Amino acid sequence: MDITKLHCIDLDQPQLEGFTKFISAWIYQGDDCTLLVDPGPFSSIPVLLKGLERLSITRLDYILLTHIHIDHAGGTGKLLEYFPEAQIICHPEGIKHLVNPDKLWQGSLKVLGKMAEAYGEIFPVPAANISFSEHIGDLDLQAILTPGHAQHHLCFCYEDLLFGGEVVGVRSEVGGGIYMRPATPPRFILEVALESIDRVMSLTPRYLVFAHYGLVEPAMEYLKIGRNQLLLWVKGVEITAAQGMDEGMEERLFDWLVDHDPVYRRINQLPPAVFARERYFLKNTMNGMLGYLKNRQ
Repeated sequence: MDITKLHCIDLDQPQLEGFTKFISAWIYQGDDCTLLVDPGPFSSIPVLLKGLERLSITRLDYILLTHIHIDHAGGTGKLLEYFPEAQIICHPEGIKHLVNPDKLWQGSLKVLGKMAEAYGEIFPVPAANISFSEHIGDLDLQAILTPGHAQHHLCFCYEDLLFGGEVVGVRSEVGGGIYMRPATPPRFILEVALESIDRVMSLTPRYLVFAHYGLVEPAMEYLKIGRNQLLLWVKGVEITAAQGMDEGMEERLFDWLVDHDPVYRRINQLPPAVFARERYFLKNTMNGMLGYLKNRQ
């Protein structure tokens, strides 16, 4: 993999406090093919178009969607107005929701509220432009089914580079170490998520792209951290839930994680606005793991 041909376009959301270096689109400019991974929400399409213009990109061969959540795929239909030749690769369960996005949009509003409104509406994608294939064109590019963060989650392996989406959650830059956290949905199944991580680890990639956020090496180190965090966090949720599922549970879980997870502990090194963003998302992960524990029982 020639990393010099790989580019990140920041899709910062100035209307949302702390949403800097969080959402990203990734471009690979090969000799014969140009790929874009996760175009982001509608609100950031103008920023994405300016980034593509800076890179002198006038054609997109493929738009690869790691999953159809609004912050990753909401702007896909709008982007196609500028690049109608692009073929979109999406999880087979996600295709119908992008062709007819009303249900996806209403679900986004229900879960995210004002955050979804800030991201903007979801434009439909023409059915002729979207499909799923494990092997894409004549490229050394593979789509891998990786349910966990979402049922419709994919990773893409291109030579020794893994576009990981949120298969091992979220990462931020901190001084002197790694900050990461899981990102588990309301319908979370630990065993399924672990199998997905194992599936991409078996490919032994050298590089890993986090949708949230950044290009890292060695990929295997981060995949191992993400796998271990899932196991540790489920244990933490189980312990704190046993102390009472009251309004104070989330705060107890936060304290438990800071005590027991040296990677998550670095949340305290994040800038205040980014700390607030990350602290906000803890409840989503906790609820996903609570649902898993309840169903397991």
